[in-house]
Amino acid sequence: MSEPELVPIETFNTRLDANVALGALRAADIHAVISADDAGAAYPGGMMQGVRLLVRAEDVERAKEVLSLAPELDPEE
Repeated sequence: MSEPELVPIETFNTRLDANVALGALRAADIHAVISADDAGAAYPGGMMQGVRLLVRAEDVERAKEVLSLAPELDPEE
């Protein structure tokens, strides 16, 4: 059995913001993960591309809808 394709749906400036979004998606029963180039949060200043939130390709539309309902989330513009 192969792993599902994960696609980025949002990029955040901080891991904290990404974790809030991750919690919202998980509360909606949507599988999501965080991807960041910060050595597991050991070097937060080393993030060049922000903190990406990834979901399964088939969940993209539903995940975007869930995130749109949480105006306090601050994705990178």
